[in-house]
Amino acid sequence: MESSSGSWVPPEGSWASSAARRRNMQAIRSRDTKPERKIRSLLHAQGMRYRVAAKPLPGLRRTADIVFRPAKLAVFIDGCYWHGCPEHYVQPKTNAGYWSDKVARNMARDRDTDAQLRAAGWTVLRFWEHESAEACAVKIAATASRLRAAQK
Repeated sequence: MESSSGSWVPPEGSWASSAARRRNMQAIRSRDTKPERKIRSLLHAQGMRYRVAAKPLPGLRRTADIVFRPAKLAVFIDGCYWHGCPEHYVQPKTNAGYWSDKVARNMARDRDTDAQLRAAGWTVLRFWEHESAEACAVKIAATASRLRAAQK
């Protein structure tokens, strides 16, 4: 939206404080982030096969970052800012109310997703983006192997 002076003015109640901030926030990836790609690469090198950004449950409008369907394992690599990491989340200085509410809603949705998947018999693993990709890949591979073995 432009003001009468020609400069961009955020609409009332907008999440963006400026046009530059809006472009910056829209450029943030929701999938295929560096931590996700690194973990997937390590899993693939171990011979693990999986689905990427897939819905674990058909009726659930949420996707997991990595899904092992036969093993019923859903893996999420959560961003520290967007999911409220207790170690790294820093409340924004601009539009703090909006963003704090947004992160709180994300956290509540994460808990609800975990509960729905577990109720459907799925195992859920969540990792923070700052965790070691190697350690995450080891835990994911071990869990997937254990679940596959238990199916046989």
